[in-house]
Amino acid sequence: MTHHDLPTIPNLMSEYGNAARDLLPVVGTKRRVTGNPTTSYGVRGVTLDPAHVAAYAQATGLRLGHVVPLTYPYVLSFPLAIKVMGAPDFPFNAVGAVHLTNVIEQYRPITMTDSLDIAVRADNLRPHRKGLLIDMITEIEVAGEPVWRQTSGFLAKGARLAGPTDAAEDSGSLFGEHPPVPTGTPTGQWRVTPAQIKKYAQASGDKNPIHVSALGAKAFGFPATIAHGMWSAAAILAGVEGQVPDSARYGVEFVKPVVLPARVGYYAERSEEGWAFQLRKATKPTTLHAVAKLERL
Repeated sequence: MTHHDLPTIPNLMSEYGNAARDLLPVVGTKRRVTGNPTTSYGVRGVTLDPAHVAAYAQATGLRLGHVVPLTYPYVLSFPLAIKVMGAPDFPFNAVGAVHLTNVIEQYRPITMTDSLDIAVRADNLRPHRKGLLIDMITEIEVAGEPVWRQTSGFLAKGARLAGPTDAAEDSGSLFGEHPPVPTGTPTGQWRVTPAQIKKYAQASGDKNPIHVSALGAKAFGFPATIAHGMWSAAAILAGVEGQVPDSARYGVEFVKPVVLPARVGYYAERSEEGWAFQLRKATKPTTLHAVAKLERL
């Protein structure tokens, strides 16, 4: 693994721009998929911007306090993930990659005064029936102590390994078979608007056209703009935020995109292990948007 420490976290939209240019003929990178990439990026001594955390909390419905929301480090570190995807040895381009799953393991809460050492790498490249899957691994330490780890599963549709492989196809699912449609009324019902998602895009820095531009969304095959998967992941937690353990594992599997505007049924069920969640289309509950589980580590 070749690790590069950067002075600051890069600008996300600049990294998206680099990824888009990489698709151009002649100047772009021709990628030959042979195995796991070996390039990682990180930044040491990251201090949190209270205004940025506040904007994120306001856009997701999460609380603002001395402890940052469980999902906040995703948006903080995401530019590094896109930079890893832009390295020449990465097996596919970030443009068009689909975020299928996200697992966060928090070993203790991150506070607003912590100085963070962040590192992002890619691992576990494997075949999927629709292309290739890879895990983006984000690790955060405070004074040498691991405090937060994330595994984000991304799918490149149509991508293939350059040679034969013994690896079995991975379904990409975190939880196996999807849960049945709940028979009761939802715990809550959300109205999700393009304005809300633009607010999240501004706060998170992720202004990918599929989220903020009708034309951009249609260019990628969507009928209208769609909500960010990690907006949904954060909004799910907002319903039970006061009951999130200090040491927690939070897994989310994204199924069908939330096409805007939307009405979404939010289902939260308590169990001995923690919480199980579903997001479904309110007018057609057979359409599953996301399934998630929150457990104590």
